[in-house]
Amino acid sequence: MPAAKQVIALLAGHLEGNEERVRTIALQIAASEARQGHVKNAEMLRKLLDASPREAAVTAAPTSLLVKTRGDLEGLITVAQPKTRLADMTLTTTVQDRLDRMVHQQVSRGRLREHALRPSSKLLLVGPPGSGKTLTASAIAGEMHLPLFTIRLDAVITRFLGETATKLRAVFDQIAQMRGVYLFDEFDALGGKRSAGNDVGEIRRVLNSFLQFLEEPNATDSIIVAATNHPELLDRALIRRFDEIIEYGLPDSEGVRDIVRRRLGKLAGRSLDWSLIAEAAHGLSQGEVSRAVEEALREAILSNRKTVDQTSLVAALDARRGMREAMADIFNE
Repeated sequence: MPAAKQVIALLAGHLEGNEERVRTIALQIAASEARQGHVKNAEMLRKLLDASPREAAVTAAPTSLLVKTRGDLEGLITVAQPKTRLADMTLTTTVQDRLDRMVHQQVSRGRLREHALRPSSKLLLVGPPGSGKTLTASAIAGEMHLPLFTIRLDAVITRFLGETATKLRAVFDQIAQMRGVYLFDEFDALGGKRSAGNDVGEIRRVLNSFLQFLEEPNATDSIIVAATNHPELLDRALIRRFDEIIEYGLPDSEGVRDIVRRRLGKLAGRSLDWSLIAEAAHGLSQGEVSRAVEEALREAILSNRKTVDQTSLVAALDARRGMREAMADIFNE
């Protein structure tokens, strides 16, 4: 049964006409009921909330709502309302189809619940830096008109016994109370193998806590996105908890062409040799290609040129590769 203070807060919100407060407290009660094994009560509350005309209330919530709802999360989570869509990204057909399927399941989650099914809501993204993993979380949030909550793992993970698990508990309570897309970036910092030789007992306890939290019923159908450059470091038990595992790679020649065209827009020169551009971009990530195109754009604008020509674009891509090789030499020393 809900605590008396929750009932009082629920009635107070109703009398004040504060529908957002009523919704938030009702979701808290649903999450609490689900954790106690009262699944039917949690499902009934969730269905009532879904039937409410305030279905999209969270999409219009100000970014300060997070702090107002749970002050202990201040500094642990940042909030944004992305406008990026999946159509704005350069994705392979396979990745695009899998992301579209997840979004469709979320949009149609009411129909799935009628058959005692839940939409996919836990997504693990793996791939090299700059391949579009973080941008994907933003695009999913933008596609569904949901806020994007980014969990700052540097603030969550501490050296004090038990504190990290307590902070994770607060994060997952937020996930259960407010629908959104929740991004755990550089996830290997948290999800490393429990058998790692340099591991300590506290980190193992934190990972075990995370596994338990991830298994809890998601009363809000929030989407959890974890992104990592090092999937080989992740604990296998953790990997199995995700509904979808999507691998990102470096863009091929068609991908490079799409990125360059999107970034240049009307400033693209008429005589661009796409084979030369693809050759210059070979081995670069999506992010590196985008930054090289932006550098060529800046140079064209400051030089009062109306378009970006072949020479400046290839030079920018070559410079970006040189920067990568220089950084690799530094870190290999």
